[in-house]
Amino acid sequence: MRNFCLLVILSLAASLHSKAQSPVDSTARIHSVKKATWLSTALPGAGQVYNHKVWKVPIVYGGLAVMGYFIKTNGDKYKKYNDALIKRYDTDPNNEELTNITSENLRLLSDNYHRNRDLSIAGAVFVYLLNIIDAHVDAHLYTFNVDDNLSMKITPSIESNPYSSLAFQPGVRLAVSFK
Repeated sequence: MRNFCLLVILSLAASLHSKAQSPVDSTARIHSVKKATWLSTALPGAGQVYNHKVWKVPIVYGGLAVMGYFIKTNGDKYKKYNDALIKRYDTDPNNEELTNITSENLRLLSDNYHRNRDLSIAGAVFVYLLNIIDAHVDAHLYTFNVDDNLSMKITPSIESNPYSSLAFQPGVRLAVSFK
């Protein structure tokens, strides 16, 4: 099953990568924000591949894998301590489930792992939503110019102000140029 999922992800990434065109090309299709968002919603990481940010895909799947691990681990421990607590209150005299732990400690452990499991689920949802937001924002910034021709210059200036008693006032001028 794991190999099948990996094969699907790699084939999707390869097909998206081969279909995508360079943003510098004037004949390229317009980069769709909606498509990047929907791809990332349908398959986490697909929007990042569409945006040519393939390096983010392992981060997305790493975050989801870590959250999945914590969900599984905390869920298993919750089930273990909750079952032991239920058996403790059972009337069966042959019950020897975790006899070295008091009933109060079993309840505390069960509640703690239940809370941690729920927080892990919330963390997985957060990573999933962050993946979608990242793809959406990257798609908006896909054609943003970040070359060396952007500049900003701060210079002192003297301005005339008709509303003041002084004819001229000192100030600071901020000039941003796009060459």
